[in-house]
Amino acid sequence: MTTEEQRQVEADRSREADTNVLLRRHQRQAHPGASRRRIFRYLPYVVVQDGSAEPEYEAHCVSGDEDECGAGSGRHPDPAKVEEWQRLHTQETHHTRYRRSFADYSVLEPMG
Repeated sequence: MTTEEQRQVEADRSREADTNVLLRRHQRQAHPGASRRRIFRYLPYVVVQDGSAEPEYEAHCVSGDEDECGAGSGRHPDPAKVEEWQRLHTQETHHTRYRRSFADYSVLEPMG
C-alpha cells in the first residue's frame, strides 16, 4: 500500500466514525421503537477496472466553420480502429479536430 493509499484509509476511518454517529442519530429519530441496535462499519474499497468487460473507444469529428461535422467512428474495443477511422476521415474531408472518448467498467473491491 502506497503512502497516499494509507492516508486515504486513515481519512476514511475518520469518515467512518462520523457516519456511525449520523446513522445512530437517524436510528433514534426515525425509528424510536426499534429494539435492536445495529452498528454499521465502513469498509474501505478500491475502484479497479473490470477485467471481464472490454473498454470502448470512440471519436467524433468536431471540425467545421459554423457547425461541427458530427461524423463518428462508432464504438470499438481497440483504439487503433478509431485512429484509422480518423485518418480516413481526414483524408476524405481535410477535417483535423476530433473529440475522443474512452469508457470502461469498474468494480469496487475491498481494500486489504
